[in-house]
Amino acid sequence: MWKKYYLAGLGLLLLIEFAVLAIHPSDRSDWLLENTLLVVFVIALALSYRRLPLSALSYTLIFVFLFLHEIGAHYTYAKVPYEAFFQDTLGVSVNGLMGWQRNQFDRLLHFGYGLLFAWPLRESLCRMAGLSGGWGHFFALALVMATSMLYELIEWLAAEMFGDGLGMAFLGTQGDVWDAHKDMALATVGALIAIALALLPLLWRRAAHPPTAHSLPQEK
Repeated sequence: MWKKYYLAGLGLLLLIEFAVLAIHPSDRSDWLLENTLLVVFVIALALSYRRLPLSALSYTLIFVFLFLHEIGAHYTYAKVPYEAFFQDTLGVSVNGLMGWQRNQFDRLLHFGYGLLFAWPLRESLCRMAGLSGGWGHFFALALVMATSMLYELIEWLAAEMFGDGLGMAFLGTQGDVWDAHKDMALATVGALIAIALALLPLLWRRAAHPPTAHSLPQEK
């Protein structure tokens, strides 16, 4: 029962954020475009709850990604004022510390997609396809990479359909001709880190309890 209340709380928080950030976004057309896939995804996630329920951890990871996505949709990804936020609150220039010349919020979200979605994808694959062990991690990584590529194709098609203004706002390349490649690479790196973190407890247990002579298979 606690899980239902917890998920309802996450859903309510996301709905409140969605409603608040829907008020006067930086670019209404881009906001609508950015949220089209989100609405479809949330509806599909809700409909799949009974037949394919995920763990509370998976839903939390998905929530964090969607929460950050809504911030990017409100400001447009290339104009999220994280630099001004950190300077006003902490007196720190993030771009200055990291040596960045561009707004990196879109790169953060592509990295976050791999980091935050690798485990939910693995969990879904294990339940639907009966995968386990290393195969679950492998196909979760492959699916992160494939969906990252698919999203870049969707961005390209949107840019072709809607022209330079809305198309460029949706792409958020900021003049980087390698933007799509870097975005896909960051999603892959994020997924690899998530997989490594998921494997740490297993490796820790094996290191703490190495196999003994009695536990090894014996020759006949």
